[in-house]
Amino acid sequence: MVSTGSDAAPAGSAAPIPAGRLGGPEGNRRLIAATGALLLLLLAAQGVTILFLDRLLTWHFFIGMLLVGPVVLKLGSTGYRIVRYYTGSPAYRRQGPPHPLLRLLGPVVVATTLAVLATGGALALLGRDTGAVPVLFLHKAAFVCWAAATTVHVLAHVWRLPGLIGADLRLRAARHGRPRVRGAAIRWSLLLTALGAGLALALAGAPTAGRWHASTHHATRHHDHRAAAARPALDRIPGARLT
Repeated sequence: MVSTGSDAAPAGSAAPIPAGRLGGPEGNRRLIAATGALLLLLLAAQGVTILFLDRLLTWHFFIGMLLVGPVVLKLGSTGYRIVRYYTGSPAYRRQGPPHPLLRLLGPVVVATTLAVLATGGALALLGRDTGAVPVLFLHKAAFVCWAAATTVHVLAHVWRLPGLIGADLRLRAARHGRPRVRGAAIRWSLLLTALGAGLALALAGAPTAGRWHASTHHATRHHDHRAAAARPALDRIPGARLT
């Protein structure tokens, strides 16, 4: 098939792809890649807080809320791509569908991501006292499912990130006749806006970690009080005291 001037640039040129202000499907891929890379960095930091949760609980809450902005951008940009593909957009259809396994895994990643954020937010607002609903258990269960699904998702896509992000950061014109993609400034602005929104939410919501600390301290004192109250009764039972 011979390309016309409307859909391909001559060899050696660096003309932008005529695909709208955001760069069309390729611009969408680059936005998803940049957002995914940011999420990987934040999730790595969150993983450190999980290892030392007793000492880094406030940071765990802070990073969890900071993640909300980039997660919303990732879901929005990926969802837009899916809608354009399944509504028959020629530009998106030309890039083809994802691997069948990844198509099946996608809804699981989305559902478990939302579950982790929702249960984490509930714990931040309510503390340990969540009534009859085992929110802490649901948060842990959602995290385990999310980690399993997201590991496969990341391994399938992480190798593309350097090339896609590097292409957007490159200041010189693309080499070998590969046309430039419009909208790099808009894409990075969207990413910074999402990060800023998450930061605002984190700064506003991180103090709620104090509620968790307070409820944890109260639960510990209540347990100690019950243990102290039970000790005299145990002392009256022959053989109950070992020392």
